[in-house]
Amino acid sequence: MRCPKCFADMKEQKVLTQSGEVMIDKCERCAGLWFDQGEAEKVKDEWTSVTLDDGDAYLGQIYNEITKIDCPRCDKTMESVKDPKQPHIQYEVCQEHGVFMDAGEFTDFRELTLKEAFDHILDIYGKGNSTQADQD
Repeated sequence: MRCPKCFADMKEQKVLTQSGEVMIDKCERCAGLWFDQGEAEKVKDEWTSVTLDDGDAYLGQIYNEITKIDCPRCDKTMESVKDPKQPHIQYEVCQEHGVFMDAGEFTDFRELTLKEAFDHILDIYGKGNSTQADQD
């Protein structure tokens, strides 16, 4: 498989999880990561994934500016999205096949800050608990 950002070869990297092995694809040049559907969430909380994103985060920020990329599986244009829990993180998604994260993004994705967790809780409860005065 080729990297959708820099077109270098991607190498499979094994991550051991409590439910078995997950194979992640990592770019040999820019260190971007390809996660098939559901893999990013599956390995997010695994201690074994701590070393997965060992690329240069500064280089990742540069590559993050490239948002018009094609899915390495189906060649369809991917959608650039902001993470719903951490809107400062932007990555590319193919709804059918998976997610591409630039170097440094998965590390950030793994580490939800206390402020981000609190803001997310406020969003959930703030929307579901509107008062009658709010509705008028």
